[in-house]
Amino acid sequence: MELTNIKYISDKRASQLNKLGVKSAEDLVRYYPRYYLDLTKITKVNEAYHNDCILTLARVELEPRVSSGGRIKYVKTYCSQGADTFEVIWFNQPYVAEKLECGKEYFFYGRVTNKYGVCSMTNPVFENAEENNKLKGFIPVYSVKGNLTQSVVRYACQSAVKALNLESSIPNDLCYKYALMPLKKAYLEIHNPTTQINLNNAQERIALEEYFALISAFKVLKGDKKRVRMHKYECSASKLKEFTNSFGFEFTSGQKQAVNEIYSDLTGANVMNRLIQGDVGSGKTAVALCAIYMSLTSGYQTAFLAPTEVLARQNYNIALKYFGSQEVCFLSGSLSQKEKRELKQKISKGEYKIIVGTHAIIQPDVEFKNLALCVCDEQQRFGVAQRSALEEKGSVVDVLVMSATPIPRTLSLIFYGDLDISTIYDKPTMRASLTTRIVPENKYDDLLNFVKQEIKKGNRAYFVCPKIEGDDEGTLISVKELYEELCNALRGVSVGLMHGKLKDSEKVEIMSDFVTGKIEALVSTTVIEVGVDVKDATVMVIYNAERFGLSQLHQLRGRVGRSNKESYCFLLDTAKNQTAKDRLKIIKTCQDGFKISEADYDLRGGGDFLGERQSGRFMTALGGLKYSSKTIFFAKQLSDEAFSNEKNILNLKKLAIEKQEKLKDVTLN
Repeated sequence: MELTNIKYISDKRASQLNKLGVKSAEDLVRYYPRYYLDLTKITKVNEAYHNDCILTLARVELEPRVSSGGRIKYVKTYCSQGADTFEVIWFNQPYVAEKLECGKEYFFYGRVTNKYGVCSMTNPVFENAEENNKLKGFIPVYSVKGNLTQSVVRYACQSAVKALNLESSIPNDLCYKYALMPLKKAYLEIHNPTTQINLNNAQERIALEEYFALISAFKVLKGDKKRVRMHKYECSASKLKEFTNSFGFEFTSGQKQAVNEIYSDLTGANVMNRLIQGDVGSGKTAVALCAIYMSLTSGYQTAFLAPTEVLARQNYNIALKYFGSQEVCFLSGSLSQKEKRELKQKISKGEYKIIVGTHAIIQPDVEFKNLALCVCDEQQRFGVAQRSALEEKGSVVDVLVMSATPIPRTLSLIFYGDLDISTIYDKPTMRASLTTRIVPENKYDDLLNFVKQEIKKGNRAYFVCPKIEGDDEGTLISVKELYEELCNALRGVSVGLMHGKLKDSEKVEIMSDFVTGKIEALVSTTVIEVGVDVKDATVMVIYNAERFGLSQLHQLRGRVGRSNKESYCFLLDTAKNQTAKDRLKIIKTCQDGFKISEADYDLRGGGDFLGERQSGRFMTALGGLKYSSKTIFFAKQLSDEAFSNEKNILNLKKLAIEKQEKLKDVTLN
């Protein structure tokens, strides 16, 4: 339904909503609130702790005006609560001055600065308390831009729910059997909650609906996973054993089990479709090389795909070490047109047996002579369609995918229903200990001195922060600011800078310099999160650590401790609330990625399990909902029951067709 078909939404208002990514009434229904204000819990600013986020009620005492501080515009006013006053300031939001009126009361929600008895709020959202005197209970707060107000978006969302015929994709008999909340009622509760219990139930119900649709569509689109192999592998068990011995270290029991499962797959009648799931540093790449060896010795081609050029280059160098330049080539978008054209010709003739690269391998003009095996590294970064495109380049290709993101087994069985799973729980024994410490702000100088000593020993250090640019509140340091700071603080140390806006060729050059020691300290965003393997890196320093998910912190920590050198991960603690501090303690005390991922899921909810790493993902809308993992299991149960009834199959197939275009971009975080 068009937005302008909804009551009171004009062309101008529709255009404003378009800027939020809302193009239709259906989008509006799924434009979930960022959070809810509980009007029963109002806190006075002077009673709040420093850096707490609170809801407060105050009167504007000074006419707000737009001022400039350098290139930054800001709006400042003063508000009162009885005899107490406090400053409120908004950066880069000049329109705020037009929305606030001196002498009126507003609800303010935001972060409080409370130092030495001087209180202020920065960039709070606000509501006119006098105009909204009917507001009670839980008030939804949305992401808004420009002249759109919370009340306008709130009313528009509620109107869209009422205007649409929202039918569940879950069969009626199952809705009745399990007494599921009607879908329309659930959406009304999301956008206009009546009670906390109803709000919780509504979020669970909508998550159930979305996961049911996702799981059911996957079932239809994947079809029967058992396919008969058209080619035969000639590698014997004794040859494979000789190859594993060439690594110079004893495989762990988990690695051995994974290799045995791959060997069984590749010598069996059916095509392999296997996921190697393991914690950081568990040796998944070594296992994958064993599969590549079986393909090579049988005379077939292998495509070895990685999501970034840095990781692809690293895999290329590893493949060169074990298989030689006559067998291995590298293909990526950064190569010249002439280089790519010559490589593609040789690949199509079968002159190269192992083709390592990025998404460039998937391009339609890349043809193989006898592709038998596809290996996807960090497969959670690839969509369903991307993997399928690679598989289709051969005649019934065997597929091996790897994930360094530990996914709880029960969840992986749901979403990787078409994959057999090998899980490596143990890690190589020759690696030294990895210590994790939480560092308070007053110990920062001591930390930098420690890093200098580590670098003097010939080691390397990572410095990671969450943003390329800082934030208006000044609570997040940017990677560029940190780079300049460390160039001064670490005099005598060569410091490098890397972030996502650099060209792939620049990233590769920087990482190469870091590996060789030309760069001794690397300041970076999370582009180094996955897969990067630098043996001499022994220190990881993470700024604003409370802003990262637990699993992401664990992945970052996994970039050090990859040799027999004792290594360290330092989490700079700028969190002021106890919940954030407790989260960091989990990382400090636990090295098990599987346990950490379970804890991360429980703490942040399931909203990011399918997610928002990149924009436009199918499940992005779920990111604002809170629901338990039990909801996903229940969705799987409902899907299984729905498929067991023949009369549902046709509707489920229609559902899969509707979702097919969006499903191709689904990724797992």
